[in-house]
Amino acid sequence: QVQLVESGGGLVQPGGSLRLSCAASGSIFSINAMGWYRQAPGKQRELVAAITSGGSTNYADSVKGRFTISRDNAKNTVYLQMNSLKPEDTAVYYCNAGGLVYSSGTYRTDLWGKGTLVTVSS
Repeated sequence: QVQLVESGGGLVQPGGSLRLSCAASGSIFSINAMGWYRQAPGKQRELVAAITSGGSTNYADSVKGRFTISRDNAKNTVYLQMNSLKPEDTAVYYCNAGGLVYSSGTYRTDLWGKGTLVTVSS
């Protein structure tokens, strides 16, 4: 029942912008941290950005100054504003939630979305 659903991926030209959204659906009491990972073809999955329920953020060096992560705790939704996109940003972007507490009182260490493809190309 509980799942993460990403949206906002697509094709964009270098220098363009995209805004990714990830909503956690279901009966959730709290989520400690939410973030975005990405995996390019033939590459390992890497952390792009993460944010805690308190608003602390962490970014990969490659996206600092270009990407901004934000979160709406009431909606259990995390966003990733991506500006000045580069071809090397091309990847499948995965939403992740860590430290979930369901309304039932049960815990889950982590949950992954299915991913959304971002392609940066002219």
